[in-house]
Amino acid sequence: MSGPERLLLSGDEAVALAARDGDIALGTGYPGTPSTEILESFSRLGGRAQWAPNEKVALEVGLGVAYAGARALVTMKHVGLNVAADPLFTAAYTGVTGALVVVSADDPGMASSQNEQDNRRYAVAAGIPMLEPADSQEAYDFTLLALHVSERWGIPVLLRLTTRVCHSSTVVRPAGALTPSNAPATFVRDIKGRVMIPAYARPAHRRLREKLARIQEWNESEGPNRETGGDRSLGIITAGISFMHAREAAPEAAVLKLGMSYPLPLETIRRFVGSVSRCVVIEEGDPYLLEAIRTAGLAVEGKPEGYRFGELDVNRVRRILAADTSPEPVAPPGKPPQLCQGCPHRSVFGALRNLDCIVASDIGCYTLAVLPPFEAADTCVCMGASIGVGLGLRHVLPPEQARRVVSTLGDSTFIHSGITGLVEMVYNPPKTGHLVIILDNGTTAMTGLQEHPGTGRTLDHQPTGKVVIEDLVRSLGIARVHVTDPTANSAAFQELVAASLGSGELTVIVARRNCLLAAGRIKEYERSAAHEEITEDCVEQQD
Repeated sequence: MSGPERLLLSGDEAVALAARDGDIALGTGYPGTPSTEILESFSRLGGRAQWAPNEKVALEVGLGVAYAGARALVTMKHVGLNVAADPLFTAAYTGVTGALVVVSADDPGMASSQNEQDNRRYAVAAGIPMLEPADSQEAYDFTLLALHVSERWGIPVLLRLTTRVCHSSTVVRPAGALTPSNAPATFVRDIKGRVMIPAYARPAHRRLREKLARIQEWNESEGPNRETGGDRSLGIITAGISFMHAREAAPEAAVLKLGMSYPLPLETIRRFVGSVSRCVVIEEGDPYLLEAIRTAGLAVEGKPEGYRFGELDVNRVRRILAADTSPEPVAPPGKPPQLCQGCPHRSVFGALRNLDCIVASDIGCYTLAVLPPFEAADTCVCMGASIGVGLGLRHVLPPEQARRVVSTLGDSTFIHSGITGLVEMVYNPPKTGHLVIILDNGTTAMTGLQEHPGTGRTLDHQPTGKVVIEDLVRSLGIARVHVTDPTANSAAFQELVAASLGSGELTVIVARRNCLLAAGRIKEYERSAAHEEITEDCVEQQD
């Protein structure tokens, strides 16, 4: 009799496979490394997946799916959970009828992010259970387990991945399809449970805490935590990818691996700590586990502060266990990233550099313009912040400096969270006016050439409704809107920027030219769409 199928999958692919096997009705999210491949893989497996304008909208859509009794998967990178935090906290109060699994793909070491925040804190703050897989097999298993926990207790569940788990490939043995949802999606009115006015939210908060207490009891007796026997002179408490490093760094040690890291199985931890002579908590990022365990009155060691930064590896874990605080070896410098040769953004930032602009930049490929030879980015905070920051600078700088301020952001970023900044610009215009340049390269380039509402194509590149950026801008009452190819005549583009800065008016330039890496694909998508439209017209005429 043959054993279960063996597949070599990344953590992202494993989550996608579990989503298919778990009868997920809808997967939605916003592309962001290291989470992007989850929904793309889910779509290739035949699942219904879609990109949302931003993470907040994605979570709200997923919440609606779960309210209707179906199963939803919502994916994002760690900073995306900041955007989705507003509905997340209240969703813990309302609970769900179906299942809602929220993936937070954290990025220790900032491989492709502006910070290395530790989203385990969100589980505690919002009051939702959290699972942390250590490899692709657990990414698969824990996704299915998250669905089970969410349905059993009617609560959203946070599946916290990290870059190393998302992008590393290990063997997965699929368990097979999870039991389908009990009933087809349907609406059942529950005003007191779903409408969070204060009178209904107060008892909802009490219900949430009661759920968490029951989940903690389950985590103690049945949770996905396991103890590995070993020499009781050294015990290690860990979770996620840190477990892999700890096992290799100290194979002789006894290890307690936590699969559900909120709510913590404190009695299990207490028994383990009492069974070893020395107990060390090994974890990446913040001392989340260490603080919680010490708060429970248990004597455990943590890592020195220097190991809070970046990813852990086997050597770093060995150093932690040896209490080695000597300077770590400095990694050799790699080749700095840069804008692609021929990238249309080069013309834009060349002009801004030549005009000595003060540039409030944003998240995307164009952030690389901060590096030589352009050095044409002065701020970069988060998605969409370029417009608000630029307006703030305009409001208070001396006029001669204020007139040099420009906000730059990409087309996907504009759709994600730049629109409200533009509304602010119209509502509270600076005395010197302002210039926003939207770098429209026809794709979400930084995360792998994904679609967005401004491309007119869905996640799987099929035609759909399209947000026309310049029409949206004009609808807000901004009169000076220019759409131009910045590479067609770089001198003319620079003159346009200079004239816009000198006008003292609110101006938006849509610098439009397709990303070189995406241009061929976009042409193919457009040809396919045109062919399908012609075919449909022919069929209609025959009918």
